[in-house]
Amino acid sequence: EFMQASWDIEEVQTKGIQQLASFVKDKSAFPFLLKFPKVITFAMKTHVTSLKLQLDGCRLLLEILSQALEQGVVMALDESVATCLLVTVRKHAGNEELLSLLCTVLMMVSASEITAENLRKVGIIPDLLSILRRFLHNDEICFSCCGVLWSLAVSEDNADQEVLESAVPVTSAVLQKYLQNGAIAESACSALWALSLQGCVTDNDYEPTTALLLDALRMNSERAVLVKNGCLALASLLRVSEIAALTFITDSKGNGIELIKDIYHLYFSDPGVVGAVCLLIKEMAQYDEVVLDLLSQKMDKLLTEIKIQFPFN
Repeated sequence: EFMQASWDIEEVQTKGIQQLASFVKDKSAFPFLLKFPKVITFAMKTHVTSLKLQLDGCRLLLEILSQALEQGVVMALDESVATCLLVTVRKHAGNEELLSLLCTVLMMVSASEITAENLRKVGIIPDLLSILRRFLHNDEICFSCCGVLWSLAVSEDNADQEVLESAVPVTSAVLQKYLQNGAIAESACSALWALSLQGCVTDNDYEPTTALLLDALRMNSERAVLVKNGCLALASLLRVSEIAALTFITDSKGNGIELIKDIYHLYFSDPGVVGAVCLLIKEMAQYDEVVLDLLSQKMDKLLTEIKIQFPFN
């Protein structure tokens, strides 16, 4: 009420956010936290030129969201809150410190389907891509932005096809730069999977994207989520592109079938990874030239082994 009575006075809003921050530290206050993001983001929008207020507001949002996750709660933010966050993104598009915090906030809230839809509605995807292009050197920003893209692109009724197509080379650039950073590579692979599901990979991108995903699998085979989502992304590419299929078996760094066999033997008891491997094999089998390779690599025996391992799956 103190903040709402004086929206136009920056000092009041700054003190209000500081007071809320001290309140949040009391773990018993959690039931009241759900009301805070709307107040905080409106204060940020009203005084968008105040960098200190933006930074304090973002840090407070992160504290609230972290507490919510600890309680197993994914907070859903409405369109007005999404709009407020977008205003801050655009006003401070060059401030790396603030954007690093803000992109983390966006990643955390985009886990909610409602919030993801509202972020799509306000048109935040082009801004995320601009941030990635500008701050490709910042690992925290790249990790968070790819996480948001994954959440926003995975919707089955996505109307942002042209925008999402432009996300493929940007996401690929992130993956290429951070192939040896498992967490970021995993986030980028997941985003590429979502983009490939939407049919956003164009003809010119099939070959390099397939080769890049193979590199990610080779260099991060110990990360189960990356391996599963990387295989699913490859399956999506092979489903629609013979170019991708031929790249898969002729990649200069090694035949993809050999890699898939290695992945299966590493994760033979993990139904998620094995399911992704099976889907990938299914997509390979539609191409005659690839079938010959599958047979020469004795993949029929591997499939029999999988049937025995998962008889009811």
